[in-house]
Amino acid sequence: MKNIYIYMIILVSGFFVYPLNLRSQTSDLKSHDVTTTYQVGLGPTKVLDTYLSQENFSGLGLTLLGTTERKRPDRHWLTRIEHQLNLSSVKDRADNQSELQGDYTIFVGRMRHWQLRNYWQVQVGGMLAGNVGFIYNTSNSNNPAQARVSLNLMPTAAVSKGFFLWHRSGEVRYEVNLPLVGLMFSPNYGQSYYEIFNRGNYDHNVVPTTFIATPNFRHQLSVEYNITPNTAITLGYLGDYQQANVNNLKSHIYAHRIMIGIVRTLRILNNK
Repeated sequence: MKNIYIYMIILVSGFFVYPLNLRSQTSDLKSHDVTTTYQVGLGPTKVLDTYLSQENFSGLGLTLLGTTERKRPDRHWLTRIEHQLNLSSVKDRADNQSELQGDYTIFVGRMRHWQLRNYWQVQVGGMLAGNVGFIYNTSNSNNPAQARVSLNLMPTAAVSKGFFLWHRSGEVRYEVNLPLVGLMFSPNYGQSYYEIFNRGNYDHNVVPTTFIATPNFRHQLSVEYNITPNTAITLGYLGDYQQANVNNLKSHIYAHRIMIGIVRTLRILNNK
């Protein structure tokens, strides 16, 4: 049980300390551009968690996504922070069981930006992704819920192309995130949460992971169109595929969302 607390401290440290360091690094900027995007999306979700059930569940899900980018006009590096909340209600194929799924993910990272010819832009970097969530099976009396906690280092790349339409500018953007290494919490096969937390029977419950054990994949295609010089509307698709095969347990959450939102860009002046 002592090992669990040690690993949890590592997770929390990476979750909170790293964003604070990023904010302190940008506090002395004379000026920087801040682009904030708020999006909401609806679409199908598929869930499997063999700790709770061998059945596949499917239903409708909701995603809220907020993104903030900070960049100095004379620099090629930018800081990005994203907050993503997913909520889904799913049922099995026979419509006999139902599950509720929810998770929150924070992405914090640095990206190298290149401005190319003909309005092309490329961004390459890495994101630290911390995720907490749950899956609740409304029919199970024994082990009705599964907790989800993970921390991943995710290489990230994005490409965008600007355009003009009806005398206003816009942008088509595609972004992809892949996990490289990380940590995740998982009970072992046949192990109850009572054994883990009440009796202190640790059984490889904090698992180092790679892209082989957790082949996750997240990508987003969006189109932005400026309605004022500092404001744009955005429409697109978000695909978030979370998978894991650890401790003899398999799980996946496949989320497909049609996203709509608003984008605001401001230049912040700092007299320091």
